[in-house]
Amino acid sequence: MSDEQTNFNEPIVQPSRLRVAGAFLFELIKVIVMAGVTIALIRYFLFKPFYVKGASMEPNFMDHEYLIIDELSYRLRLPERGEVIVFKYPNNKQEYFLKRIIGLPGERVKVADGHVTIYNNAHPEGVVVSEGYLPDELITAGDNQTVTLGVEDYFVLGDNRPNSFDSRRFGSIKKDLIVGKVFIRGWPLSRIQKFSAPSFGNLNN
Repeated sequence: MSDEQTNFNEPIVQPSRLRVAGAFLFELIKVIVMAGVTIALIRYFLFKPFYVKGASMEPNFMDHEYLIIDELSYRLRLPERGEVIVFKYPNNKQEYFLKRIIGLPGERVKVADGHVTIYNNAHPEGVVVSEGYLPDELITAGDNQTVTLGVEDYFVLGDNRPNSFDSRRFGSIKKDLIVGKVFIRGWPLSRIQKFSAPSFGNLNN
């Protein structure tokens, strides 16, 4: 019998079922670990879940609604007027607030006569902020309060102006206190929505 015939007739070796199962289990564990690491990175560096507590942002954000916060955008660009943000309360950085950006760095903000006026380089005489996201009958309380913002300062207000603890009380906030902007409302299902900065007409962002 030739060597070629001998090799042809040799039995084929098959891996044991236990070895196959072990390899599959190892690959499955790797996939689970990689997925967990990916989710953790997204969770802690890109997007973070928050839920609304209180009525200061009604009627646009209600108590116990679930929000996804975008933490990446402000690493690439500056915050914009009208964006709803989560930030650390200046007087207690363990607390997080949800408010809307109204005044930008370098501007002067005046709250009087039921509305907000912005003074900046483009509008040195001042422009009343047109806030279409608020109910028509809403009045922004303020006793002729005027704040000049520094290069890292933002003036924030709650949408529920009569019932909001905001920059009218604790002053402007620094950029490094901002965690991120509201990206999506995920709960309740009937109010799922993706958010972007509203338009303010001729008031430059």
